[in-house]
Amino acid sequence: MAVGDELFRPLRLGAIEAPNRIFMSPLTRSRATDRVPNELMAKYYTQRASAGLIITEATAISEQGYGWVGTAGIYNDAQVAGWRRVTEAVHGAGGRIVLQLWHMGRVSHPDFLGGELPVAPSAIAAEGEAHTPGGKKPYVVPRELSAGDIAGIVDDYSAAARRARDAGFDGVEIHAANGYLIDQFLRSSSNRRSDEYGGSVANRARFLVEVVRSVTAAWAPDRTGVRISPTMNEKGMTDVDPVGLFTHVARVLSAAGLAYLHVAEAIRPGRLYNPDGPRVTPHIRAAYDGILVANGGYRKEDAVEAIRERRADAVAFGQAFLANPDLVARFAGDAPLNPPDPSTYYTHGEAGYVDYPAMT
Repeated sequence: MAVGDELFRPLRLGAIEAPNRIFMSPLTRSRATDRVPNELMAKYYTQRASAGLIITEATAISEQGYGWVGTAGIYNDAQVAGWRRVTEAVHGAGGRIVLQLWHMGRVSHPDFLGGELPVAPSAIAAEGEAHTPGGKKPYVVPRELSAGDIAGIVDDYSAAARRARDAGFDGVEIHAANGYLIDQFLRSSSNRRSDEYGGSVANRARFLVEVVRSVTAAWAPDRTGVRISPTMNEKGMTDVDPVGLFTHVARVLSAAGLAYLHVAEAIRPGRLYNPDGPRVTPHIRAAYDGILVANGGYRKEDAVEAIRERRADAVAFGQAFLANPDLVARFAGDAPLNPPDPSTYYTHGEAGYVDYPAMT
């Protein structure tokens, strides 16, 4: 096998057949119009249809779950129609695309919620600032969810999965990472509950388990993935035992028959990797019996090595795909990559979004 061939072998993820193992990571880009996907977004994703699998930007499952300027939702008919334009364009270009389901929890802000408080497992404010329509504002102390509230949000996830199916997606990815609501339930720093959703590792994982059951019942286990970020410690997110917590999560999810588990943990110190603690992905790999997708600062050579050594089955690339719509072809030809322009990550036009050049 030639060096790099590992990346170009097909991979079956449940009901989804990926033609290669170079996946597009979920990337918030803030280009939606009034929370509805538009033609510009369809063009952006279609340009990247050669990915083995496109995982969309995080998408709000409900009005309560919303909290980022310019992002889209999947909770009304207009949003379903907008996403349908995206999926039809991507499929027309031969691509495969899943929708990432998102509830921001405590890192939303009253400015997005009609003045209401954001919700969370416990009434503990996140560290940092929300990017609101009125500018950056400190995160507020959220309202603690009741058991009845939690059941309602679980239903919102299943409704979002059904809408994603209706919009033509190939599947969904449950966003249980990066300090958002499900991650807030998982971590000991943000979950101080004393009921069945707090305390022990099994109790803190209960909400995730209920969401997974709800989503897979609404659509199918083999069209459902989950993303976790065991060492992402921004926004005040930490855990007393990340290895124990996420090994348990991996075991539970392994029994669910999912399409894949997506682990965001950088291979070098940075935003998704706490250098003061152990890397957790190897423990997850040992505990999880299905397809594992790795993410976090991988270069082509890192991805090749991870797949060859069976530390991952595929690798998701973020900024590299953002700046290189033809990343698969560039990797195949060992061509140089366009550098990304961070100043355009969250702006609202074509610049830095659909104007990165492909190889000629």
